[in-house]
Amino acid sequence: MSQHNVTVVRTTSSSSNVQQSSSPGLVDRDYPCSIQAILKLCQAVCLLIAFLCVRSSVWTDYSAYRYFEVITICFMILILILYAVSLFRIYRMLTCVSWPLTELLHYAICTILLLIGSIVAAVKSYSVGGLVAGSIFGFIATFLCTVGMVLSYKVKFVTQSSGASV
Repeated sequence: MSQHNVTVVRTTSSSSNVQQSSSPGLVDRDYPCSIQAILKLCQAVCLLIAFLCVRSSVWTDYSAYRYFEVITICFMILILILYAVSLFRIYRMLTCVSWPLTELLHYAICTILLLIGSIVAAVKSYSVGGLVAGSIFGFIATFLCTVGMVLSYKVKFVTQSSGASV
């Protein structure tokens, strides 16, 4: 009986909006200084502040602010997960997932739901300072998610159509 050794050679790397780093190891040391990483951290901080402002205020409409709390904390957690995926290079192990497309869809859904939640929170704030501040940070996070969506779109579709490597 003869043994056949099979060797798999990848000619392309997994699609990711992070430039491939030459530094070996588990952690990508270049990622925390990238625009995408700083944008994700700013989004997470804005969402956390929005959540805390609404959480510590007196509510006048239970369902509107509960919705706002849920979307801010859920999207903050998802943004931190995407940050960890890029930081620890998990995208290299999970090649069955298109990470730029995942981020694009995440940002699209996040932008729409945050915009709705921020508008409702702003309308129902009744001049309560914490609720107004929460809705303002919700709008800031919505803007940052829109910027993230545009950057993800450029990485996913513009660089692929031009044949540029990421």
